Amino acid sequence: MNLKANQIHHGSCLDKLTQLSDLSVDLIFADPPFNIGYQYDLYDDQKTEDEYLDFCKSWISQCHRVLKSNGSFWLAIGDEYAAELKVLCKQLGFHSRSWVIWYYTFGVNCARGFSRSHTHLFHFVKDKDDFTFNGENPAVRVASARQLVYADSRANSKGRLPDNTWILRPQDVPSPGFTMSHDTWCYSRVAGTFKEREGFHGCQMPEQLLGRIIRISSNPGDLVVDPFAGSGTTLAVAKKLGRQYLGVELSKDYVSRIQARLDGCKAGDLLDGTDGPSSGVPTSKGKRRTKFVNGRPVISLSGESEQAIIDAFMQAADGYSADYVLCDPERSTRFLKRCREIGIPGDPRLWNSFLLRVRKAGKLPRAEATGQRLSSQEMDPYTDGSEVSSRLITLDYGLTLDELLCSPEAVAEFDKMATEFSPGFKPFHYRWAALALRKRATTKRFRTAASEQFKHWKAQKAPRRRALSQLASKQYARPAVYALYDGKFPVYVGETRNLKQRIEHLLESEMWSRFNVDTIRIWDVAQELDQFALRSFLVTTQQPLLNSDFLVLDATNG
Repeated sequence: MNLKANQIHHGSCLDKLTQLSDLSVDLIFADPPFNIGYQYDLYDDQKTEDEYLDFCKSWISQCHRVLKSNGSFWLAIGDEYAAELKVLCKQLGFHSRSWVIWYYTFGVNCARGFSRSHTHLFHFVKDKDDFTFNGENPAVRVASARQLVYADSRANSKGRLPDNTWILRPQDVPSPGFTMSHDTWCYSRVAGTFKEREGFHGCQMPEQLLGRIIRISSNPGDLVVDPFAGSGTTLAVAKKLGRQYLGVELSKDYVSRIQARLDGCKAGDLLDGTDGPSSGVPTSKGKRRTKFVNGRPVISLSGESEQAIIDAFMQAADGYSADYVLCDPERSTRFLKRCREIGIPGDPRLWNSFLLRVRKAGKLPRAEATGQRLSSQEMDPYTDGSEVSSRLITLDYGLTLDELLCSPEAVAEFDKMATEFSPGFKPFHYRWAALALRKRATTKRFRTAASEQFKHWKAQKAPRRRALSQLASKQYARPAVYALYDGKFPVYVGETRNLKQRIEHLLESEMWSRFNVDTIRIWDVAQELDQFALRSFLVTTQQPLLNSDFLVLDATNG
């Protein structure tokens, strides 16, 4: 692949797509010109029908070539050529998985026709049996009627997958109304008065819409390509969700503005935009019966269920803490089995969240079992894999660390990813290391040390960057803090008790290679407190992709 990832490239999509290697891209989202006479910066949007379809055949053929066998191709198109391009994609070897109607408010008035308030979103794959579709991702699933209307603890707490339908008047839906958490794909167009509007491109896509597509059809670290970058929404959302991104844009002016947009966001930032229609007065008013936290309905916990959760925990914990039970698959399974036997309403994710709710209310007995602590030296061989995996999964699933540990699907994905980054350890080790990082990052003495050393490290000159591959034969069997880069792009800042082993691990890891790590900076810092302080400084100032937000210091430092 000649084009470098995590960049916006200036040029035509046909020229740039030919520079990508076969089977190198995980997800392509394309919002091409609709050939309706729109006034772009450079592109002529008034081609003859034959010219336009020939153009589409050329660039879609390149998309088919560069897409991995299990990849997905999403195409946004208007009414004029929706049918033709769907047939064309089939002829070129794509299989259609979904025909989604994106319904939006602020539709376009038509003089002799119905007002246009939708766009077609085609979901194509190369292999109809093997393709990425993250249907268990809670950030993609939607709340069911039982959750929304009745706050029923018997409801599946995961919700369900959204439909591909649309409705006539979203403002008339009973409260809580028509939101991004519902089954219809309703996201407002980015109108001129919207805060998220970049202002230089008239066809800006909403970030929330791209968020759903990128989450469902790719994984953290995957390469997302947009051959018509436009306002840069696809690239910005991919960056925020921990993906690699590559964009192509014909207009040099648009390229510079997209780059400014990318420079202004980082992995972990919330997606811009509203969670539903932005205007319209409802015909009737209803009352919300469900409480929402972090975009998900909170099911009430009765006194009877609370006591049942405590009883199930007592029978499964063997004197260990609630955190330990969530981290230990054996005890977690025992706890969930007991919840099922007792007949507590809900499902495993809900029971785990109930357990944490009871713990935070101080209603669980004090843990008495020993062996609940692991030293940083013991966790050193896998702590990087734990941190990176929890970062990527929480970004992708839109969860907190506690929510991740409560979700069987999310924590299973975390275990799998951590094993790929740092193989050879048990799920307990990876989960416990993630909690240990959070605990250390919120401990007063570590936070104080980080704050006190901020100005010191700010005044120091950074070590020179060296090629990671050249250090394989060096003897670095000593403690250190290190920073990894993809070119000049900061990827991860770590600490270790044995840098030689960490470097060997990085060079051998296929998972680390996906992030194109090629250079490293090394600081010879040995004390744990000082290592944490330096790491916090570097994470705060450089904003590397794969580090936990727990390490970020207050903006007032330095």
